[in-house]
Amino acid sequence: MTAPTIANVLLGTDPHQRIRLLQTSIAAFLMLVCAIGVNYLVWVGIAPFLSTLWWTIYTIGAFAAVFVFIRLGFNVAYVDPSLTVLQMVIALVSGVWAYAIAGPGRGAIFPTPIVILMFGMYALPPVMVRRMGWLAIAMFGAVMATMAVLKPEVYEPKVEVMHGFVLSAMLMVVSMLAGQLSRLRRRLRAQKAELAEALQRIQNLATHDELTGLYNRRHMLDLLKLEHQRCMRSGHPFCIVMLDIDNFKRINDTHGHPAGDAVLRAFADEVAGMIRASDTIARWGGEEFLLLMTETRGSLAKPGIERLRERIAAMRPQGVDSSLSITVSAGLTEHRAGEPVSETISRADQAVYLAKSQGRNRVVSL
Repeated sequence: MTAPTIANVLLGTDPHQRIRLLQTSIAAFLMLVCAIGVNYLVWVGIAPFLSTLWWTIYTIGAFAAVFVFIRLGFNVAYVDPSLTVLQMVIALVSGVWAYAIAGPGRGAIFPTPIVILMFGMYALPPVMVRRMGWLAIAMFGAVMATMAVLKPEVYEPKVEVMHGFVLSAMLMVVSMLAGQLSRLRRRLRAQKAELAEALQRIQNLATHDELTGLYNRRHMLDLLKLEHQRCMRSGHPFCIVMLDIDNFKRINDTHGHPAGDAVLRAFADEVAGMIRASDTIARWGGEEFLLLMTETRGSLAKPGIERLRERIAAMRPQGVDSSLSITVSAGLTEHRAGEPVSETISRADQAVYLAKSQGRNRVVSL
């Protein structure tokens, strides 16, 4: 198998799971290094063979089990899919056990709880990091006291008191620094999320009309250019429909601008709910809206625009006088091969002007 294939078998293809498995692999590798070190103590005659064998089985087996558990996807049901706390507890138990069997070589175990806390500071909140620090102090303090009672000739009480004091001080400092780093990471993550949200709002404002929520004129011009390019490549036709709400100034003057805004929003919602998913409606300016109908001939588009006109005439916007009648004049035109989009838009403008001059509330094709 190739290297990418082997990586996919071991780590899967889900990017989030791959990161978790890589983190677990790093932790397992560090524990493997510890296992080599403790087994070295057996080789030089310091640590007992049988106790070290059981410790090695636990240490390697526990992390292998966690790796398999994550690889099979069972972890996704948990609040922390990385199982950080579980892995830290497994490592702390391993470190305490190693301290108990290392005898004169136990000084090499001191870095273990510090590395464990550093491992957790990238995933856990500050309060949890501190709790894990206190747990490490309690566990190592308990094993030091126990071994000082059981084997005072090796674990001299005076020496263990010093070990406990130094290790506790180091763990408290590391847990404090780890907590600060964790808070910093969370603050940066929150700021990143706020920045992404702000950029999304800016992008939305740049492409959408604030009142109606439809695309604005600038973005519609970009969409028209793209549609024009597709038309030149494929030869598929498209239509442009200019929609103009009749007597909109009278609505503002008679019922007020809030009523006019309500009419614009209701009109936009009605049109957006009727058009096809492949079509696009945009607020062109004031009470004018432009509808882009892709892959459509003018003769086929007109019946649909007539139905739209009838729906608008039957519409009664909420929050507006129920006696208020809303009608729309529509200018429909099909893009002609070889002409600029600006000419197609101009022809749609002429068509809507004709519709208004002929009495409004009608569809005119050019």
